[in-house]
Amino acid sequence: MSGAHLSSSVDASQRSSGRYQAWVVGLLSLNFGILFFDRNALNFLMPYVQPDLHLSNTQVGMFSSALSLTWALSGLAVGRISDKLGSRKPVVVVATIAFCLCSFASGLASSFFMLLGARLLMGAAEGGVMPVSHSMIVSEVAPERRGMAMGVAQNLGSNLLGSGLAPLLLVPVAAAYGWREGFYLAAAPGLITAVLIWFTLREPPAEVHDAAQPKVPLSEAFRHRNVVLCAVISVLLVSYLVVCWAFMPLYLTKVRGFAPETMGWLMATLGLSAGLGSFVVPAISDAIGRRPVMIGFAFLGVILPLGGLYYTGSTWLLAAIFFFGWGLNGLFPMFMATIPSESVDPRLTATLTGVVMGTGEVLGGVLSPFLAGALADVYGLSAALWLMLALCILAGICALGLVESAPRVVARRELAPA
Repeated sequence: MSGAHLSSSVDASQRSSGRYQAWVVGLLSLNFGILFFDRNALNFLMPYVQPDLHLSNTQVGMFSSALSLTWALSGLAVGRISDKLGSRKPVVVVATIAFCLCSFASGLASSFFMLLGARLLMGAAEGGVMPVSHSMIVSEVAPERRGMAMGVAQNLGSNLLGSGLAPLLLVPVAAAYGWREGFYLAAAPGLITAVLIWFTLREPPAEVHDAAQPKVPLSEAFRHRNVVLCAVISVLLVSYLVVCWAFMPLYLTKVRGFAPETMGWLMATLGLSAGLGSFVVPAISDAIGRRPVMIGFAFLGVILPLGGLYYTGSTWLLAAIFFFGWGLNGLFPMFMATIPSESVDPRLTATLTGVVMGTGEVLGGVLSPFLAGALADVYGLSAALWLMLALCILAGICALGLVESAPRVVARRELAPA
């Protein structure tokens, strides 16, 4: 290979079987889904938590901000440490056990500050899981299936469980037994996946590099336009997601007047959308390219806040608007991992995923819920939905500047006659 590239990311003889590749992706997706079940539990339980703990909208936003802050710092640190040590599986297992304990601690909170502390610890436990999981997938899964594999790992479980099952399960539990029991329920399943990861997954093989190639500094990666744009898009769309999770349940119950149970299944529609989009959207991008998919689905996100604000017809049609608008969730593994890893040296995969995800969580996940909460206290809960509208429009504009990186599309263009 030329001096500008690695001789190989992982030697073909070390590449695992197709069945094992599917197991790696499936188990890591399930684990991240349980993680998101824990992360999102507070959002769906908030109509019960807010009056019980006498919380303002600003305080509601601060819970999301706090978790996003420590999530981001953890992702930045853990991804870099994992790359340097070459150890991945133990990191995922320890983090999984830790976030289960933090979910249990959330149920014990009796004040704003106790719950805030539990959310800070949960973010620290969860932040490193996905960057390291993506690094394992890059090492184990064939490049031609990498986009879909990363999409499934990051989005399928997290949305089917964290956004789909969570409101359907937690809202009835809170209504029948109390919101604390909802957190206790969320804490248990991660212990099972931690055991499965430890006993059924191997430590991924070391990447094979050309010994003559020098180490690639992180600063070199940020000279590529795609990495910078992906970091900006991460800020915008992470903001879109956390604002929706934090304030849409309150908007639907307090402003639109929906019953908590109706709110629960409307929010579950988002999980079904993202679960389907987790493999459909990246698979489309594998075939037609990352750039057009990033542009199209980012702009599609405008219909969700507009539907929440203005659509007053059938609840089923509102659910359909939510379903299609939330399709932009399928973009997350692309701008957080796939596009950066395809644009620069693959040895930086875990680090870059942590940096892009961390940038989104710090600047988007931390600041936007606090801003949305403050705006909601002054102008009403609809201000949060207007903020979502602006965020996805800006993300679509940024996506216009991306350089195509899908291997199949790039190869097709190189083979095309001039």
